[in-house]
Amino acid sequence: MRAIWKGAVAFGLVNVPVKLYSATEDHDIKLHQVHEKDGGRIRYQRRCEVCGEIVEYKDIDKAYDDGEQTVVLTDEDLDSLPVEKNREIDVVEFVPSDQIDPIMFDRSYYLEPDSKSTKAYVLLRRTLEDTDRTAVVKFALRQKTRLAALRVRGDVLMLQTLLWEDEVREAAFPALEEDVRVSAKEREMSAALVESFSSDFKPEDFTDEYQEQLRTLIEAKLEQGETLDTEATFGEEGEAEGGKVLDLMEALRRSVEKNREGKKPAESKPKAAAKSTSKSSAKSEEAKEKPATKSASKASSSKTKAKKGA
Repeated sequence: MRAIWKGAVAFGLVNVPVKLYSATEDHDIKLHQVHEKDGGRIRYQRRCEVCGEIVEYKDIDKAYDDGEQTVVLTDEDLDSLPVEKNREIDVVEFVPSDQIDPIMFDRSYYLEPDSKSTKAYVLLRRTLEDTDRTAVVKFALRQKTRLAALRVRGDVLMLQTLLWEDEVREAAFPALEEDVRVSAKEREMSAALVESFSSDFKPEDFTDEYQEQLRTLIEAKLEQGETLDTEATFGEEGEAEGGKVLDLMEALRRSVEKNREGKKPAESKPKAAAKSTSKSSAKSEEAKEKPATKSASKASSSKTKAKKGA
């Protein structure tokens, strides 16, 4: 991991030197757009409205427009702001941990000790644990003032940026203003249903099924040779030079439909309310992958037959 910020947590006269690391990452398969006719890649260009030239990212500045006038702000202008120069995470207050509504959480970061002695870091961590408090802090990151919650996760101090109060929308639905009567029996049955699904949350038991099926589909197409030569198609400069059309979404749709059809008999049986385990999860995921591969193969073979017939 690469540190994205370096500074110190400051509360009172105590300073805790730290480095900031992103605590989450995206594992989704990256897809790009192509021209349906020839498979050429679609690219977006930054074009100036005045001179019509394509502008390099390094030559782009930010600006504010009030509708009548435009103010251009260079990187030097933004770097000169006092808040951007501040490299401290200032503790504003310590609050009970349950007072922060989870809807306010935005991005998560880990804090690594950035000094030879970790005593101040460990002291702050243990103090938060002993008092069951969360530190509300303010700091500057990427040209924005951030409000954040500083809390403990395992043995590590964690920083979770918070949305500002005016960024959280209020929910107001007329339907919820109606007087609805719920009987004691209905509540009892509902509670029994909840109990039948009760379990301990284990993140490792859950996977992104769509991404797994998409990966299986792509691998099947690679094995069957349904690919474009990237260099020949897009060239060294990334411009399309020709190639056949691959309707990935259609193949994916057929794969999902086949998978659903294969599941129908199993879904008609009553589900057991037993707790899920890692082994059963692994087996179910393995079972899900097979229909996707099979359907991708069928879609590919039917496509080949259609071409031969034509």
